[in-house]
Amino acid sequence: MNIRVGFGFDVHQLKEGLDFWLGGIIIPHTKGGLGHSDADVLIHTICDALLGAANLGDIGRHFPDTDPKYKGIDSKLLLKEVIKLIRVNGYELGNIDATICLQTPKIGLYIPKMQKVLADCISVDADLVSIKATTTEKLSFVGREEGVSAYSTVLIHKV
Repeated sequence: MNIRVGFGFDVHQLKEGLDFWLGGIIIPHTKGGLGHSDADVLIHTICDALLGAANLGDIGRHFPDTDPKYKGIDSKLLLKEVIKLIRVNGYELGNIDATICLQTPKIGLYIPKMQKVLADCISVDADLVSIKATTTEKLSFVGREEGVSAYSTVLIHKV
């Protein structure tokens, strides 16, 4: 069995007055991610991890921020396209393990909904999508609430 692991990392600046998209849902907050798309840092890391595991480049290669058709796009659409690419290349998802680094707001209550939304996008059971959250103990740009970062690891296997 051909098994591959992929890793993704992303960061977005937080700005007042923007919607805060995270894991495919809007989280109530006074700030939101600044980006070309909806700035969903979690979905972006998952896309990069999947693409990397299959040796298909990165999210910027497939959905460049210089292309106006991706301006403001819902990142769930990007994830759906990435999972299609993975499957066309003969792979299936084993699991996702993701960590969000965010000082505020506390997002623990939203994690089950994020898991369901992401699992639905990928057409897998929510049990395959692990999402955790942590702070940086008020250190760095995350601790100062200037931005949000996320990390994802995925396992894929050849079918």
